[in-house]
Amino acid sequence: MKQPDSRNSPSRRTVLQTGLGVTALLATPLAGFAAAPPGFDAWRDHFRARALAKGISEATWNRVMGHLEPDMSVFKQMQKQPEFHEEIWQYINRRVSDWRIINGRAALKKNEALFARIEQDFGVERGTLLALWGVESAYGDPLVQQNHMTPVFPSLAALAWKEPRRRAYWETELINALKIVDRGWGTPEQMRGSWAGAMGHTQWMPEVWLNVGMDYDGDGRVSPFGKPDDALGSSARFLVNRGKYHRGEHWGYEVRAPGAAASGSRTYAAWASAGVTRADGQPFAQPNASAQMWAPVEGGPVFLLGPNFYAVKSYNPSMNYALAICHLGDRILGAPPFIQPFPGSERALTLAEVQEVQTRLTKAGFDTGGTDGRVGNDTMQAVKDYQTKMGLEPADGYGGLKVLARLRQGG
Repeated sequence: MKQPDSRNSPSRRTVLQTGLGVTALLATPLAGFAAAPPGFDAWRDHFRARALAKGISEATWNRVMGHLEPDMSVFKQMQKQPEFHEEIWQYINRRVSDWRIINGRAALKKNEALFARIEQDFGVERGTLLALWGVESAYGDPLVQQNHMTPVFPSLAALAWKEPRRRAYWETELINALKIVDRGWGTPEQMRGSWAGAMGHTQWMPEVWLNVGMDYDGDGRVSPFGKPDDALGSSARFLVNRGKYHRGEHWGYEVRAPGAAASGSRTYAAWASAGVTRADGQPFAQPNASAQMWAPVEGGPVFLLGPNFYAVKSYNPSMNYALAICHLGDRILGAPPFIQPFPGSERALTLAEVQEVQTRLTKAGFDTGGTDGRVGNDTMQAVKDYQTKMGLEPADGYGGLKVLARLRQGG
């Protein structure tokens, strides 16, 4: 069954539901813009009056739109989004990667005071926010912004002009992006993101930044870029307000559950009375908190999920996404991998092994988009093409131990 993690719709109140984060963008090439197509200038002249009526200043309009040419490649990107059918263990391995764990710990060390303040103000555990930040934008890595994301204004202008089904939506988002420049929250040069316009540390759409973003560092503006304070503070507030995040509670635990999985919500104490124990043998930290049981795959790990798991799910409506975020947060803070493996799974590759896969694929003529140990669509497509050429089944784009072993054999 196709998982909701493979998303083609750009609306996640907008990015909050599509997860058009850096995981799906690491392979997106920078577009080369040709001369404006016939009819665009007339549309732009007409749209100018609407933008000014919405409060956009003439200075901002001229600065951003005066000589802008639409990026018409967005329509090919809309129609040809990469499709990779991942098992849940593959999905988790790719997101809970060595690269994200190592760099998440570095990001925590660098921003320790910020995460301590967020925990004090909102009660949101640092591991959760670190994981969201790592999955959505590789911890705000400026090289990702520069090399793997595109300017949002040419994309939004093309969509507002020519996208037939949701033109009104794209027109509104273009005006929202102009408002961000008008308010001094970002420059046109900073505003790089997905083909759909998702941008910044949390890969939010302009409308989300305008309505959910907060000035957490007190500098008088909301900053999607640069310092992560506003983005992470805004994300924490979102998890509390929309996700009903519970201060002081962990998201859940891997458990041992004798017999069939049970349904319904019970306290951890009640689950323990029924014979359910933590897989690591430790006691439940808050026996009076409530949780529900979830067994993603028969024979795989079983979990008790508390309210904070579902708070993460409010950020992106995918159980697999929420599990990957919660597990990545734990791993960054020092927890081990899941104790019970998923059926048919492999361990995740180390950072050095991922880099070896990328290097060997590149030497074999398959473009991975880099050899830094980060796996995006370029690397997955290169793996899939290699699997197809070598007759490896399934040709699913997952570069794990089996692919690495075959690459080492040569040929």
